[in-house]
Amino acid sequence: MSTPSTSRLSPSQFRSRFPIVNRRIYVNSCSQGALSTDVEAAMHEYAESWHDAGSPWDMWVDKVEQLRTRFAASIGADREEIAVMPSASAGINAIASALSFGNRSRSSPGTGDRSHVVLGEFEFPTMAHIWLAQQRRGASIRWRGATGDRLDVEAYERVIDERTLIVPATHVCFRNGHKTDIAALTRLAQARGALVFVDDYQRTGSGPIDVHALGIDFMVTGCLKYLLAAAGVAFLYVRRDLIDRLEPTITGWFGRVNPFAFRIEEIDWPPAATRFESGTPPVPNAYLAIAALDLLDRIGYEVVGQQVARLVERYRARAEASGLVVRTPREPERRGPLVVVESLDAPVLVSRLADRGIIASCRGNGLRVSFHAYNNEEDVDAVVAALEAEAALLERTPRLSIS
Repeated sequence: MSTPSTSRLSPSQFRSRFPIVNRRIYVNSCSQGALSTDVEAAMHEYAESWHDAGSPWDMWVDKVEQLRTRFAASIGADREEIAVMPSASAGINAIASALSFGNRSRSSPGTGDRSHVVLGEFEFPTMAHIWLAQQRRGASIRWRGATGDRLDVEAYERVIDERTLIVPATHVCFRNGHKTDIAALTRLAQARGALVFVDDYQRTGSGPIDVHALGIDFMVTGCLKYLLAAAGVAFLYVRRDLIDRLEPTITGWFGRVNPFAFRIEEIDWPPAATRFESGTPPVPNAYLAIAALDLLDRIGYEVVGQQVARLVERYRARAEASGLVVRTPREPERRGPLVVVESLDAPVLVSRLADRGIIASCRGNGLRVSFHAYNNEEDVDAVVAALEAEAALLERTPRLSIS
């Protein structure tokens, strides 16, 4: 198994691994992490393995197992609690298919007659759609609305009860950068007998996380964004004591004890989160993901988190001082690596910024600027200067007149 180098990288050394920062201001990790030379080299490593050995499946499957172990360590989990998936959607679907709504059964870890799914307004469509689809299987959806760009745990407190089976919750909202207090939400839900399923896609890789310390039941995330690899590989975390109580109906040959036994006459369930996997694993993506995790290990998640927090505060403060409508909360504990300001025409603004060499993104009329450890203060200042130049496309906070 490959292991990360023991030599540490400073933020400037980390930045040097990303060629795009020499040509662009890249503040779009919320959509796609920048490509490092390390991940690019891993692409060639996979291609060479294919060229050289033709079909080295034992080696390729071992690479996926290396990835499982490496990712588990990065979030404070055990390797047996991690399923390697092709997407977050696949991970959510596997768990949803394993739950029973409104009756007692071995495959329903809740107690009593639980059928309610509590969804907040800030979820990504994938999370919402999958649970909405469970309504035909007996699920009853209970929505929690936001107050503007805030969705506090107190809003959940009014609806999580003895009928609640599961509470899916985004850690950082893709539309406004709001960060949910997952620890508090987990304490609330579990005290009332409900499960918690965290979508960490807009946060994983931008700072440290310990799933055991949080006490969450399930988590999905992927490598597309702050984990700095590519689309096509994601992870599902399942708390160890829940694994053998869940049997998904969405399954496949890699969800077996030994996939290469090729048995067709029965289903055997491994005593690990591999039971939630289905088809052939994403081998090329595993090469890329391991390289990205190695790189993140070398700088350290604490350092990443500190750098991101500094840049987010610098940008948010300067945007607010300029009179822009900042939709991301002021409190550091309520925001992630993503800051959103309101535009009059965000798609046009994104295009104008691209003309100025700045790569950002939008959702609705919210301009999304997101930071990673490869960004620096000069990037922040360049974005602010560009927004000042494009002021006609930005919402402004009303100024009080003095009579």
